[in-house]
Amino acid sequence: MSDAIKHECGIALIRLRKPFSYYIEKYGTPMYGINKLYLLMEKQHNRGQDGAGVAAVKIGVPEGKRYISRYRSVDPQPISVIFNKINRKFRKALRDNKDKYLDADWILENTAFAGEVLMGHLRYGTHGSNEIENCHPFLRQNNWRSRNLVVAGNFNMTNVDELFNKLVELGQHPKEKNDTVTVLEKIGHFLDEENQLLFNKFKNEFSNHEISSLIEDELDLQRVLMRSCKDFDGGYAMAGMTGYGAAFVARDPAGIRPAYYYADDEVVVVASEKPAIKIAFNINYDQINEIEPGHALIIEKNGDFAQKQFIDQLEKKILQL
Repeated sequence: MSDAIKHECGIALIRLRKPFSYYIEKYGTPMYGINKLYLLMEKQHNRGQDGAGVAAVKIGVPEGKRYISRYRSVDPQPISVIFNKINRKFRKALRDNKDKYLDADWILENTAFAGEVLMGHLRYGTHGSNEIENCHPFLRQNNWRSRNLVVAGNFNMTNVDELFNKLVELGQHPKEKNDTVTVLEKIGHFLDEENQLLFNKFKNEFSNHEISSLIEDELDLQRVLMRSCKDFDGGYAMAGMTGYGAAFVARDPAGIRPAYYYADDEVVVVASEKPAIKIAFNINYDQINEIEPGHALIIEKNGDFAQKQFIDQLEKKILQL
């Protein structure tokens, strides 16, 4: 059985673990990941009555090519609105470049949302007006891939004022005072710090171009979360993607907000509800695992994954059935 459905936001994350060409050859389409993300979100549509958003990251595309895409909507039936826009991009690629549509390198370089890391969010507004600026995913951009951060979450932070003040103490000038912005900027700050520490480690031995790749290989997302989330108070299940393709889903230490995952040699999948994963990937409930409270499921750039603790656990607040 799954948890009782509550008035909460929903998250979905998919990481394709094999080369993009594998999915085209096996499933006959470059839309395998996007189609699965649609199913995950549609099966959780009860959580998205006020809006939805989708983001994708491409791994390893050449410089000069876009590698992060995002759409958000607060229209009626926002899931359909977003995926209709995405589908039009793939249809245009097929119409104008039939001979290249199944070429993995070409489709990755030339079609938005043809990526290996995909994130979806369903918004059930608890505060903030129903405007697109309040829709996740939120994006923190930088010209270095390893400093880009995309975050979406099911949040109920109880100490937003404290977190806001922490950002001010760090020297930032936050543009808003809400849980999503404070979470994004707090994690982003320590992501920047880890980048700088690694840059300083390598700067006397390698070129800047070489250092970018070394940072992506060595960046420790567990450490980033340990440093950034220690002051978070409340319930959360938050998904994050970096610009270089590593990703995480972190769950609050009391297990207030749900998060489940399934993994095989092709995919790692996370969602707020078990039935969404079961239906989208045609698996059994016993193949679906819970992300433990106080832990993050961290997926590295190479597709390896593990649950890692980033904060001390508290007494569990809800019963997982």
